[in-house]
Amino acid sequence: MKLFLDFEKPIVELERKISELQEFSKEENVDIMEEVRKLQKKTKKLVDDIFSKLTPWQRTQLSRHAERPYMLDYVDALFTDFTELFGDRNYADDPSIIGGVARFNGESVMVIGHQKGRSTKEKIRRNFGMPRPEGYRKALRLMSMAERFRIPIVTFIDTPGAYPGIGAEERGQAEAIAKNILVMSVLKVPIISIVIGEGGSGGALAIGVADRILMLEYSIYSVISPESCAAILWRDSAKAELAAKALRLTAPEMLTLGIADELLPEPEGGAHRNFQGAAGELRAALARHLDQLKKLSPEELVQERYKKFRKMGSFSNGSAGAPIYA
Repeated sequence: MKLFLDFEKPIVELERKISELQEFSKEENVDIMEEVRKLQKKTKKLVDDIFSKLTPWQRTQLSRHAERPYMLDYVDALFTDFTELFGDRNYADDPSIIGGVARFNGESVMVIGHQKGRSTKEKIRRNFGMPRPEGYRKALRLMSMAERFRIPIVTFIDTPGAYPGIGAEERGQAEAIAKNILVMSVLKVPIISIVIGEGGSGGALAIGVADRILMLEYSIYSVISPESCAAILWRDSAKAELAAKALRLTAPEMLTLGIADELLPEPEGGAHRNFQGAAGELRAALARHLDQLKKLSPEELVQERYKKFRKMGSFSNGSAGAPIYA
């Protein structure tokens, strides 16, 4: 890895030692493979130990890792014949949301998702994965097209949230998000949403009203970012770690709460350490869920989607008889 998080430093140090020993063995023609194997075993044990005890804040950091695979990485790995479609036919094209027609296992699908960007130039062009209204209207146009041609929709969620700038608000950011949620709830084609990184607020939900919501193991899904939550509650964004715990935003917690339908295990150390492994896991899950959903009629899809979202959230009576929401 070129980049690593603070809690990954011990792992990186051991991997660096292994690399140096292997290089030394090659240059000096000395057999030190036994020492290398011992270090590799130690590294695996350390990775298992660290990643089995991750805090919600550490999982949040992993979901934002600079080397984590983005939407276009998964498009290249999972789909063929991807043809990107541009513009909302109303104002402009928004590069922070990408969409187009592709083939998955030989069948046509509509693929839509957030794209953050790698380089500084691309990050600015993609607006750090924060869509403007035209991005959501483009997504809506493509989803409506998918319904007309009766092809499934696959969305990739990875955004800190919708862009809150003045221009976006003037062009109807809230209305665009609300309309997407409304229309997605009644689309008569299968919809699968996959949270691959950050699932932030309405920015995520605008392409996340789906029949199946899948989450990668180290992704997050929340009504607000930990930093913004901390700034509101404690007037101190430095308390983001405390907010992350309170928000219950991790993938395992989303599965427990009934928000996510399946948690997809990531390779040892995260998807950025073994992208092919992560993509393989996602491919199998996507094929399985698409096969299940294709067996339902258009009317059944809408009814089941309605039931899915209506039953989210639960409450129990407290000692005083007041409802306590979980």
